Amino acid sequence: MTKRLINSNRRHFLGQVSSAAGGILLATNAQVQAAGMLRRDREPFQISLAQWTLVRELRSGKIDNLDFAKVAHDHGILAIEYVNQFFMDKAKDEPYLEEMKKRADDLGVTNVLIMCDNEGNLGDPNKSKRIQAVDNHRKWIDAAKALDCHSIRVNARSAGSWDEQVKLAADGLRRLSELGAQHGIDVIVENHGGLSSNADWLAEVMQTVNHSNCGTLPDTGNFRISNDETYDSYDGVRKLMPWAKGVSIKDKVWDAEGNQGDLDFTRMMQIVVNAGYSGYCGIEFGGYEGLNDARTALEIARNEIESPKAGRGLRQIIQGMRPRKTS
Repeated sequence: MTKRLINSNRRHFLGQVSSAAGGILLATNAQVQAAGMLRRDREPFQISLAQWTLVRELRSGKIDNLDFAKVAHDHGILAIEYVNQFFMDKAKDEPYLEEMKKRADDLGVTNVLIMCDNEGNLGDPNKSKRIQAVDNHRKWIDAAKALDCHSIRVNARSAGSWDEQVKLAADGLRRLSELGAQHGIDVIVENHGGLSSNADWLAEVMQTVNHSNCGTLPDTGNFRISNDETYDSYDGVRKLMPWAKGVSIKDKVWDAEGNQGDLDFTRMMQIVVNAGYSGYCGIEFGGYEGLNDARTALEIARNEIESPKAGRGLRQIIQGMRPRKTS
């Protein structure tokens, strides 16, 4: 981690928690030190912000794609994950991509990845369509390279039986991974509906692809396979972490019986850390109004993993700063 990132984390830590009057309160440095919260050189994982969190604002034009880095920075988040849908016609626009990168660089914000949708099915049963889907993603590999991202996130959508879909998805992913490797860009697959939300199936796909440039992006909330079938989120993330090159965090999870509940942040992030992963975990929940709370929830989990006692101290600080209900 760079010195700039460490210092910035210190500046933003515990920032912007709402008070009863609707203002902003900051924990004093003495409080933070007392709780043992000042960032160390090595953290269990890093926090990033995915554009999908701000989907309403980006689609409406309230927030421009070029301002995304500033929004993240102003909320104490120094790494960002783009979604191609918000600059779909700019993949080959070099001046535009240069401006995106410059704005992030000027703020000390790291560009992590581009989430890619609507470019065809990489597991399409029709070989020509499958190859076309691979080619459609080529421009996003180039865009990721221009932005200094490490990966593009893709989908493993296919059709047919379990085994047929494994074979087809693995074929498309391997073709794209070989292309990405030529440019130093990883290809990572999200559990994103259908069989891809079955961690056993996606793990089998990864084993079949067997390419160092291909990995997973476990999404904590995307384990709904169909209307009547789900996969336990905690088990699913654990199953996919051996190939993880990124992690997406939603605040709702599934169990194997189709029930949805609140994410246990510390439990989930412990699974991530136990897998040996210490990279970026992207916030994908809370919306614009909830960015500070989302960041704080991950900071609390991170500190509880580092030091349970320190984590409890942070919780007490946060709870003490929140407005009390009056009768």
